[in-house]
Amino acid sequence: MGIYLNPKNRGFQEALNSQIYVDKTGLIEYTNSCLNTKQKYICVSRPRRFGKSMALEMLAAYYSCGCDSKDLFNGLKIAGQKTFPKYLNKYDVIYLNMQHFLLRTDAFNMTKYLEQAVLEELHETYGSLFSEQTVILAEALEKIYAKADKQFIFLIDEWDCVMRERQESEALQKQYLDFLRSLLKDQPYVALAYMTGILPIKKYGQHSALNMFGEHSMTGQYDLEEYTGFTQDEVKALCRRFDMDYVETSSWYDGYMFKNFQHIYNPRSVVSAMSFKNFSSYWASTETYDALKIYIDMDFDGLRGAIIQMLSGERVKVNTLSFQNDMHSFNVKDDVLTLLIHLGYLGYDAQTEETFIPNKEIIREFENAMSVGGWSDVMQILKASEKLLSDTLSGNENEVAEALDKAHTEAASILTYNDENSLSCAIGLAYYSARKDYRLIREFPAGKGFADIIFLPLPHSSKPALIVELKYDESADTAIQQIKGRQYTQALENYSGEILLVAISYSKADKNKRHSCIIEKIKLDR
Repeated sequence: MGIYLNPKNRGFQEALNSQIYVDKTGLIEYTNSCLNTKQKYICVSRPRRFGKSMALEMLAAYYSCGCDSKDLFNGLKIAGQKTFPKYLNKYDVIYLNMQHFLLRTDAFNMTKYLEQAVLEELHETYGSLFSEQTVILAEALEKIYAKADKQFIFLIDEWDCVMRERQESEALQKQYLDFLRSLLKDQPYVALAYMTGILPIKKYGQHSALNMFGEHSMTGQYDLEEYTGFTQDEVKALCRRFDMDYVETSSWYDGYMFKNFQHIYNPRSVVSAMSFKNFSSYWASTETYDALKIYIDMDFDGLRGAIIQMLSGERVKVNTLSFQNDMHSFNVKDDVLTLLIHLGYLGYDAQTEETFIPNKEIIREFENAMSVGGWSDVMQILKASEKLLSDTLSGNENEVAEALDKAHTEAASILTYNDENSLSCAIGLAYYSARKDYRLIREFPAGKGFADIIFLPLPHSSKPALIVELKYDESADTAIQQIKGRQYTQALENYSGEILLVAISYSKADKNKRHSCIIEKIKLDR
């Protein structure tokens, strides 16, 4: 056993020893199905702290012939699968953390240093099969395969560190990708290659140097959806175990979604919340908000408006296909938004091709990023939202209308009131602070139609529910009658307590940009 060739299973053992371990060994059944097939090249990209390294440690413990890991997998999901004994500790594993090599030498000598380090360990086991003068790793592996019929499983962590940390050096990136291509592509000694990182594989034009890899990213995880983060069932089980409220957990850490698993949770944050029995921004605290600020401050037409829409609770259409899979080549706002999806700052719905801010934890990160710099107009609206909510809950119709007038004036350079969608965006922004105590639901099926916005109290809140109806170029009275006539309160069939019916209208013809507001209170007894 070595550092790179057949590492020990200690990393996976530590995961099992931890206070919280969520069984993701089902991933092994998938990788077993890919061994020595055309699907043996797998590239998995996820945000930081989403369990990528832990998955590699698990795969190393399972495949490495330098370990005896049978007892580690007792009682886990993979132990009940037919392929479990077939490949358990049967392969030579080459485990590479690219970040370590990048840190230990200058970037252009990184691959040479890597080859030297791995060749030293290979020589201890297979020294009789290749010359001591061999300096090319692929050449040594070819000879080992030809003479001993030995195949290898490659597990590569932080594969994209060169793209992230040497963003402007295209020559270095190409050199690095060519090295990986030479090492892995069409090589008979490769039984499986599993790479993880944050970014999908770098594109050059329409092509990729590593086009043999099947990609699983935050815009499409496909067969690996349930291994991307914690699933809804896994989080519910943890909430029961640690006596934590599931709805509150969901509001903080849910929001990543795929085709089959609509609720994927940030694993780092869920584990921290359960361990400390406290809801807070754990994932965001592992990196400075400057990382987000750099991108949302970029001067691309429409980017600022898109951020504002998402802050208001709306979704934004995004074309993810033009993104070049690096952190430097941006041509349009959609490239920036796509990067934020891969970094975990935005969620993505592949069915509708829309992006959105996923949860309360990430909302706070956007607040931090906007608190410094050119977002003062937006921050004024957000700061005023606390009083607006208070006035709404107190039924102060005039104060609410005046606050919306002011918010409209301050947002005039950002938002244009030209239809009910724009009004909805502005109102969502004005009521921004309500998300601390409410779950905001847009276009919610209710009675005989759809309520524009429903504010549903979170479990910790004692505040009443809100049903908000918006009208553009119609009266607030029309809006309040629609709430009643279409029986929107039926949407809250499991809710018992006070409900505020809030009708808001705005007329484009009003040069003073005045809003009208009617607030009525009802009580549901279940």
